[in-house]
Amino acid sequence: MADNNSLGLVFDIQRFGIHDGPGIRTVVFLKQCPLSCWWCHNPEGRSHSKDLMYFGYKCTRCDLCIDACPQEAISSSTSEGIAINRAICNRCSKCSDVCPAGALVTIGKEYTIEELMEVVERDLLLYDTSGGGVTFSGGEPLAQPLFLNESLKQCKAREIRTAIETSGYTSREVWSSICKNVDLFLYDLKLIDDSEHQEYCGVSNKVILSNLEALVEEGGRGRDVIIRFPLIPSVTDTEKNISALIQLLSNLRGVSEIDLLPYHDVGEKYARLGMEFKMKKVSAPPSESSLKYTKERLEKIGMLVKIGG
Repeated sequence: MADNNSLGLVFDIQRFGIHDGPGIRTVVFLKQCPLSCWWCHNPEGRSHSKDLMYFGYKCTRCDLCIDACPQEAISSSTSEGIAINRAICNRCSKCSDVCPAGALVTIGKEYTIEELMEVVERDLLLYDTSGGGVTFSGGEPLAQPLFLNESLKQCKAREIRTAIETSGYTSREVWSSICKNVDLFLYDLKLIDDSEHQEYCGVSNKVILSNLEALVEEGGRGRDVIIRFPLIPSVTDTEKNISALIQLLSNLRGVSEIDLLPYHDVGEKYARLGMEFKMKKVSAPPSESSLKYTKERLEKIGMLVKIGG
């Protein structure tokens, strides 16, 4: 059981959010994710430790970071300002601490429950007047289950509405303990075929689908679920995948809403993190005709469809 001294690793907190649940929300992004989706828009949320992001266009080549790095992981580069040997970088933050231009940024900060609640409570009046609340996203928030659950409990104790944006990829034990403290689930579905899900997301989707089914069967909680579906050209928008999604949704009791999330290229973010970007062949978002076609097909089975989150 977590307590108020539990630490969570957070890579961003966005206030005044309007795309991650109803009303005005504070969105807390927790680091770590067991999935490795090729198109992930938050790659800085994947790892379970801090990350170092480099904005080359900001670099003034002052070399302060080179002198500050105890691992000697940073060197001069005539083409890009500096070069980072990420294999030996331990994300100690000493380079970003001395960078005067903000070219080096350490991603990830530890919060206690009390520190997080202090941020959350700043907008209590906005939650009350707009019907908003707090959304926990990621990464995958379920990857930090103790911190997540205690945060949810503290929100509930303050009568703050809660939501989580999740793939549902966790054990049934964790899932059951979390669910009772969540008002709204923004549930990501990507590829229905398990082999395709393993190829593009790195894990099987059997647990994901099983937890979704268990959720909607529990007291008719389908009304508390909004499906989120990324529309990725030539990957998730295939006839096979759309048909399988429609069949799945048709059998989910009470689930009636879905957000279609158009793909957009975030390759530059991967470069700044020194990570491989596997979606190089897909540079354009889905076409208007593809979005319209998918939307109309989902509406035919009674789904309320929204483009974007």
